Amino acid sequence: MHRSGLISVLLLAFLGMAAAAAPGSVYDFTLNRIDGTPQSLGDYRGKVVLLVNVASKCGYTPQYEGLESLYDRYRGRGLVVLGFPSNDFGAQEPGENAAIAEFCRATWSVRFPMFEKIHVKGDAQHPLYAWLTAPSAALGGEIEWNFQKFLVDRDGNVVERFAPSIDPEDPGVVATIEGLLATPAGS
Repeated sequence: MHRSGLISVLLLAFLGMAAAAAPGSVYDFTLNRIDGTPQSLGDYRGKVVLLVNVASKCGYTPQYEGLESLYDRYRGRGLVVLGFPSNDFGAQEPGENAAIAEFCRATWSVRFPMFEKIHVKGDAQHPLYAWLTAPSAALGGEIEWNFQKFLVDRDGNVVERFAPSIDPEDPGVVATIEGLLATPAGS
């Protein structure tokens, strides 16, 4: 085989491996919970998932109350809310994980799963958020601010994206969640 042919074969093999490793849904990611325990998002397979980048010192921080209310009201039907603290906007999440967890528990009675602080934009962007915001993603585009919400159906597909200013208990958010909860996986 000529050198150019060998290079082509190797390049195709590399591209094939890269494509095979590319995530297909949120279920393909593992992150650390806020206590440092690894958590595969695949453990939420079959659930409706609301992913939110959160911050403790933001004008939208009171949305923790609405997020917890949604989780409380719908978790028995299959909704899970996942919080991802980030300090990427206005340095509004300066604390360490333990302080963030205590603030969320003590101030907002948060019981939904919280994850370690990550970057949701920029050069150090976590792979989950790189995937969510990729130009090729169905609802891609940069994160606008803290409390951007991504809604995922029971099959792991991102089906809706809500702006930070939209309250978690907004009637449109609730109706979309209820519609997804009424739809079985694989439908």
